[in-house]
Amino acid sequence: MREYRIAAIPGDGIGMEVIAAGLRVLDVLAGRDGGFKLRFEHYPWSSDYYKKHGHYIPDGGLDQLRKCHAIFFGAVGAPDVPDHVSLWGLRLPICQGFDQYANVRPARVLPGITSPLRDGQDIDWVVIRENTEGEYSGNGGRAHRGLPEEVATETSVFTRSGVARIHRFAFELARKRPRKHLTLVTKSNAQRHGMVLWDEIFYEIARDFPEVETQRILVDAVTTNMVLKPWTLDTLVASNLHADILSDLAAALTGSLGIAPTANLNPERHFPSMFEPIHGSAFDITGKGIANPVATFWTASLMLEHLGEKEASVRLMKAVETVTARKILTPDLGGEATTAVVTDAVCDAL
Repeated sequence: MREYRIAAIPGDGIGMEVIAAGLRVLDVLAGRDGGFKLRFEHYPWSSDYYKKHGHYIPDGGLDQLRKCHAIFFGAVGAPDVPDHVSLWGLRLPICQGFDQYANVRPARVLPGITSPLRDGQDIDWVVIRENTEGEYSGNGGRAHRGLPEEVATETSVFTRSGVARIHRFAFELARKRPRKHLTLVTKSNAQRHGMVLWDEIFYEIARDFPEVETQRILVDAVTTNMVLKPWTLDTLVASNLHADILSDLAAALTGSLGIAPTANLNPERHFPSMFEPIHGSAFDITGKGIANPVATFWTASLMLEHLGEKEASVRLMKAVETVTARKILTPDLGGEATTAVVTDAVCDAL
């Protein structure tokens, strides 16, 4: 029997609730499949852990994660910890430390869910985000703190190797999708160095993929296409900041951030990849039992696909779509179901 070690890091807020739901569904699925086994290793790294110990990840923490086949991550962020401290304390050290340079965020309207768009049923996108450099590289600094002449710099770092590999990944994925269509999203009219490099490398690599249709759209313009002409888009590739924003818009247009999944991939599999729902810690609903677990279930499906368990991945998504089609929905989608009710329903469907 195939066995996989999965590091479970619920983190903060509703991350605790939805990861618990995801682990339960994965247990039921593995038992139903019979061909593989999941062994979960639990890590308490969170903002509470940070406040107690002074750090999110203890010494040797990444070495522990390195031994796992995948990482199942909830959310990080708390009202009493600055966002840049929590992000750079937990999520980004894992993404950058394990070279998870391809952030993949699919978006489509699931059965039984209504998009706020009139043409929402035309949404079937994958947003590919460069995940280790660019605007979130961490380069920059502050000088003369507190003085009138204080200066803060935030330097975007784009390397030829980093840009080339995310473009090649995007072309490979676009080639596998039915439409074989890839949109390059940059802001090269105003950002005349890094973004122009993005454009140039994109079209260099495009020569290796003649079967993929391409277009280039500026990031501000693509937001209007997402809203007014969703059928014109399929696979999109963008920098760390741009794709971060666009993928949240994509999630909202499919009904709720509560259904949107994420895969942080190290495509070469030199390191474990990390899978997380997109919605964040959502302390405004923490503890109320109404967090939407669908994003976590979809994320679990992406994780299974990455592990090579394609049949189980498809079965899980069919179960999720069976439940949403029956209108068993949490309040963010206009329903009245609790996290537990949706989880029970997906387990029953499996």
